[in-house]
Amino acid sequence: MPGEVIDRPNPEPLPSNIPDDVAEQLLVKLDKPSLDESTNAALQKFRRAANFIAAAMIFLGDNALVKRDLTFDDIKPRLLGHWGTCPGLTLVYSHLNLLVRKHDIDMLYVIGPGHGAPAILANLWLEDSLSKFYPEYSRDASGLSKLITGFSTTGGFPSHINAETPGAIHEGGELGYALSVSFGAVMDNPDLIVTCIVGDGESETGPTATAWHSYKYIDPAESGAVLPIVHVNGFKISERTIYGCMDDKEMAALFTGYGYQPRVVDDLDDIDADLNNSMKWALSEIRRIQKAARDGKPIFKPRWPVLILRTPKGWSGPKKVHGEFVEGSFKAHQVPLAAAKTDPEELKQLQEWLMSYKPEELFTEEGAPVQELLDIVPDRPERRLGQKAEAYKGYQPLTPIDWHQYTVKKGSSESSMNRVGHLLEGVVKANPKNFRIFSPDEFESNKLSKVFDSTNRNFQWDQYSNARGGRVVEILSEHQCQGFLQGYTLTGRTGLFPSYESFLGIIHTMMVQYSKFNKMARETTWRGDIASINYLETSTWARQEHNGFSHQNPSFIGAVLNLKPTAARVYLPPDANCFVSTMAHCLQSKNYVNLMVGSKQPSAVFLSPDEAENHCRAGGSIWPSFSTDGGLDPDVVLVGIGAEMTFEVIAAAAILRQKAPSLRVRVVNVTDLMIVEASSLHPHGLSKEAFNSIFTEDRPVHFNYHGYAHELQGLLFGRPNLDRVTMASYMEEGSTTTPFNMMLLNHTSRYHVAINAVKGAAKRNKKVQLHLHELVTALEADIKKTQDFIIKEKTDPAYLNDVGNLKVDTSSLSEG
Repeated sequence: MPGEVIDRPNPEPLPSNIPDDVAEQLLVKLDKPSLDESTNAALQKFRRAANFIAAAMIFLGDNALVKRDLTFDDIKPRLLGHWGTCPGLTLVYSHLNLLVRKHDIDMLYVIGPGHGAPAILANLWLEDSLSKFYPEYSRDASGLSKLITGFSTTGGFPSHINAETPGAIHEGGELGYALSVSFGAVMDNPDLIVTCIVGDGESETGPTATAWHSYKYIDPAESGAVLPIVHVNGFKISERTIYGCMDDKEMAALFTGYGYQPRVVDDLDDIDADLNNSMKWALSEIRRIQKAARDGKPIFKPRWPVLILRTPKGWSGPKKVHGEFVEGSFKAHQVPLAAAKTDPEELKQLQEWLMSYKPEELFTEEGAPVQELLDIVPDRPERRLGQKAEAYKGYQPLTPIDWHQYTVKKGSSESSMNRVGHLLEGVVKANPKNFRIFSPDEFESNKLSKVFDSTNRNFQWDQYSNARGGRVVEILSEHQCQGFLQGYTLTGRTGLFPSYESFLGIIHTMMVQYSKFNKMARETTWRGDIASINYLETSTWARQEHNGFSHQNPSFIGAVLNLKPTAARVYLPPDANCFVSTMAHCLQSKNYVNLMVGSKQPSAVFLSPDEAENHCRAGGSIWPSFSTDGGLDPDVVLVGIGAEMTFEVIAAAAILRQKAPSLRVRVVNVTDLMIVEASSLHPHGLSKEAFNSIFTEDRPVHFNYHGYAHELQGLLFGRPNLDRVTMASYMEEGSTTTPFNMMLLNHTSRYHVAINAVKGAAKRNKKVQLHLHELVTALEADIKKTQDFIIKEKTDPAYLNDVGNLKVDTSSLSEG
């Protein structure tokens, strides 16, 4: 069965067992004065025009204004689009226009039902925002025809809201994130109100369910407000929604528990008066809460307004098609008359439907909208929902700071995250209103707590942090961290998302959706730069021996590598000085997806600040002091990518100096993973000459890599002589054990690196070849001895982490 069978359109939910007085106590009741006749007429005409255009966009490839009877030739060969949500989106849009016009509000409109593009594009054309960015969509017959006939075709607007849509800051595809993006947008934007319409289908997603708590992280003294509107039209693609089956008592109890004042808007006989009055009430409540906070008398746990809008799905569309209910049912979800190109009855219904809006009353002979329906559009173009500067040209670069002041002495031992925490404190102090950190509840665990010397956690429901502002938003949901970060970044500010490595994968598809939005934004002529979106990945698998197998997962690296090369940036700094240099660079960069991966545990500092700067600029270099004769004429090249991986490579080189002094080693570190790829494939990729200068043309190369081997194999693909390359990486081995046993289990230990070095060097060095077997068996014996020690003593041998045993010559490390 394709979908459930209903016996009437727009069925009401069955009554719940919640006491009847709950709705009386919890739902906001308002007087409902009627709108004046001219305003009422303007609203209705505006909506008729927008609904006509939206419906025509789905169907018509010609005869856009229906100046003659429709024929099959007028219908597009492929009917793409979602009608069901469009009337509700337009209803809200029309009233937001009126609200902005009357109250001069700074407002954005975020659309949860992303496939409602026909409605939003229709409204943008009517308010003359489309032509600002796309002159070909002029507000006349030519522009309207181009909009209608080109929709959902090659070269036209797509069926979902994306970066090509003026006013949009949210990719309309994967559902669940509109609300958290909206809250991110209002942070540190005290005058901004974001109206976010959340579909009742979207409301079934986990991220949306958690996002209702977002007000608990909004300090009204410093930030704006979100006006959520839950659009309950009752149906998803082929079934009723959860909210559509909940009565007003259930909705009142739910949203009161979330911390809201719920107001149901459902008077279909006078929806304009109902919605207008409800929006004015919501605005007054927002202003009341903000004024108290800004006057120094904040309301603890304020109850913010939420509107629950109940209207039929596909309202004003066909009532029935072939005897089955369409309006007020799931059959209105996409294309109500799917056979209009071949079925005479459906073609006739389409004409009747479009003409029911009386387009001759809505458009002039020249195809422009009549003045009466424009009387609700804000007079000032910059106030129109499609022309808000925050949505497309609001970038505020961070005030840069000198990262050198946060570095440490070469040859010491230091936690990279501790140094990054010092840097971030400086960033916070220099940028008190345009930088935020969005973190799961791991911030102190990740050794970043130095930030709290200069700022607070911003959690308004906690009496110990309420009304104190704060640059750190710490919430256990990675989805909310990502949504907040997206909204904050797309409205011009800069953020950072630190996380345990294993759990960033939770927001993999959110990151991809964001990247798609940013890709299309870069291809427009009118969207300005934005800050890069920045991920700090620590508590990595290499030091998750205490939390066990569930906490060992470096797969987010591969997720970023799959992005377009214009966006993807992955860094694995080898020490604390390199890490602060990398972080400072990423926070100043624009339009990228930056992933920085590193250890939070103290580890060797190999480079001075100046050397770190040079090394990071190059993306990778030879480290002469750990190499034979500075790296000249090597038998084998050993490459470390990742902090622990590099430490083991250097330790392996030290072992080889003792066990195989004739073996010539070149030690290389790669901090910018993208340099490994060909320059023709990524802008950071090394040229053939540069690649050969570091890795040689023909000598064996062994990579000790932090991520999964297939990622590195993909980056190297196309380089010549890859049969000389071996690699070790995380191979899904490990549990609760010791740090070094993690290296042993995944074959990334110094002993495994040394074994690969011996096998590679033996191909050209006859002395090594002569002793190959005994060298390998000796190293294998070292592995067995160490494993036995770990099993017996329940800890690693102390000497394994002693930098002194590596014979580090801190006076002659590479500057390149």
